[in-house]
Amino acid sequence: MQVTKVKYALWAADWERCVRFYADLFGGTVTMRSEVWSEVQIAGATIGIHGGGEGKRTWTGLTFQVDDLREGIVRLLACGGQLASEPNDTPEDPLHLAMAIDPEGNEFMMTQRRH
Repeated sequence: MQVTKVKYALWAADWERCVRFYADLFGGTVTMRSEVWSEVQIAGATIGIHGGGEGKRTWTGLTFQVDDLREGIVRLLACGGQLASEPNDTPEDPLHLAMAIDPEGNEFMMTQRRH
């Protein structure tokens, strides 16, 4: 047996909004689209989106490392997501982690490598 692809599945009450959110926020490519199952490829990973979710707030374990977290937060909000809490940014600990929520209630992290 050979693994041909690894996918991470999210549930969405509004699957089309969820597909649009991840494609727009992270510049992902939609490779499959249907009410039952859609796929968005982001940086070589596949996010599967399953319709029929309840829209409840759920921790996913997903983390997206970006090159500019401040820009990522602006884009998150513009795409319809929200911050779970404002990230810390101090001289001792520069901004490197944001807890985010997609429009379907799926929680994820956006990180930036510390320099």
